[in-house]
Amino acid sequence: MGKIFVTRSKLNGIVKCPPSKSYTHRAIFISSLAHGKSHVINPLISRDTIASIDACRAFGIKIKRRGQELIITGKDTLKVPNNVINVENSGTTMRFITAISSLVKRGYVVITGDDSVRKRPMGPQLIALRQLGINSFSARKNDRAPIIVQGGRISGKHVTIDGSVSSQFISGILIAGVCAESSISISVLGKQVSKSYIESTINVMSKFGAEIKYSKDYKRYNILSTRYVPTTFTIPGDFSTASLLLSAGTLVGDEITVHNLNFSLPQGDSKILEILKKIGAIISIDKRNGTVKASGARELDGGEFDLSDTPDLLPVVAILSLKSINPVRIFGVSHARYKETDRLKIIASELRKLGVNTKLSSDEIMIISPKKLKNACLNSHNDHRLFMSFVIAAMLTEKSVVDGLESVDVSYPSFVHDMRRIGAKLR
Repeated sequence: MGKIFVTRSKLNGIVKCPPSKSYTHRAIFISSLAHGKSHVINPLISRDTIASIDACRAFGIKIKRRGQELIITGKDTLKVPNNVINVENSGTTMRFITAISSLVKRGYVVITGDDSVRKRPMGPQLIALRQLGINSFSARKNDRAPIIVQGGRISGKHVTIDGSVSSQFISGILIAGVCAESSISISVLGKQVSKSYIESTINVMSKFGAEIKYSKDYKRYNILSTRYVPTTFTIPGDFSTASLLLSAGTLVGDEITVHNLNFSLPQGDSKILEILKKIGAIISIDKRNGTVKASGARELDGGEFDLSDTPDLLPVVAILSLKSINPVRIFGVSHARYKETDRLKIIASELRKLGVNTKLSSDEIMIISPKKLKNACLNSHNDHRLFMSFVIAAMLTEKSVVDGLESVDVSYPSFVHDMRRIGAKLR
């Protein structure tokens, strides 16, 4: 696994925010189910989204890349794949393709992935699909991949599903449910986490002609039996990635300006702007031009942050604590343990190497930072968001090493290049 050597850095410059991984996934899958030709403009081409493209192609969908767009010729009749679908490291691809596999008229679909994906829970989605008349199960009988789905179309009309593990289960059923034989209603049991991602799913579905009624708390849905309509959809800049860039500007920047942001489409991780203000960062927001500027701060205030709807911000808020004069408490993040890694556990253990005091429970982490950080060898466990966050944190030290360089291909392939261009000392 590749390592990167990091020395103390000061960043300054302008960075174009990469396209949203979340919106790219959704646009690929939904346009694949729209009978006709759709254009997805400015997609993120990364390891995860390529996994989604390959998965859709396995069902007979034609997808061509031309310049800065994907031309997707979708259809409402999916063929049985000739081989096992390998989603690589993409949990989103696995959850969405599992639901979509139910639309195959006959035959079986087998879905697997890398070591990380084969550890991620699938039980709630498999139970929900069985309620909808779909025979779906784990090959190892442990509610994890490899997953086997028997096609035959969705015939059930009502489903209940656990919302406490991942919003991707619900998003997958919403996307596939539009193509069901009749209308479907969904009721969520327990706490619904990451509601903002479901909002993004519904937003893209509506752009392709779907009709969904839902409650304000995102716990009840009614999917009308319609059909997706081909369209042109432009992918916005990714606030999940922008949060990393803005944290870099705050922690080790003179001034960093992030552009290519769209404030009109819902993205839960735009909450980073509210968090930066609360923690005492210096930022300037220009919604009209889609830019945010972050200036370096000598110290930050700390505080308490509920990330139950925005778990991908956990690594970012964790590293912001490194300049906080008061403790930082992050809570509502038990579902972050089911991401590419147990992010809560790894953040606690790796920050301790820097001399940080961390206190961990099942649902939260308390971080108390020292006045001076130690040099350290940090292990991202091949988790892309942890790797990028740890690299930014390491820029506060004299000399540190971060393991897991290859992981950036998952969501931000040009991360190292962009960081070097604005002054990061990386080799």
